[in-house]
Amino acid sequence: MTTSPEADLQAPEPTRPLTDPAALAHRIVEIASDKKAEDIVLLRTAEVTSMADYFVICSGRSERQANVLGQAIVDQLRDEGIKPLGTEGKGSARWVLLDYGSVIVHVFAPQEREYYGLEQLWSNATPVVRVV
Repeated sequence: MTTSPEADLQAPEPTRPLTDPAALAHRIVEIASDKKAEDIVLLRTAEVTSMADYFVICSGRSERQANVLGQAIVDQLRDEGIKPLGTEGKGSARWVLLDYGSVIVHVFAPQEREYYGLEQLWSNATPVVRVV
């Protein structure tokens, strides 16, 4: 069987970015889990706010790990063709916020997570996943 030169020049199928909010939220949970985030919670917030469809909340064991987790999520998703609309709290912050439009990610140092109590604040949201 022979192949034409044109067949060798066909580009591979492009990878499609995660455009479904649920798929994006689950991918973020996966990345956080792979990077050893603690107490990961995925909340479906679409029914209680127009701000975002999902919140991902997780903690690092320290301020440094919280920053590393936030950066790892940004880097991994960027490699997959997804960039945040905004980021807050990099560097010496103890709370990193990543805005992906339909998904908002909160990465806390342990004391800040307890202090701000986002899970209690958004207790009407539907819990989807919890990784302890």
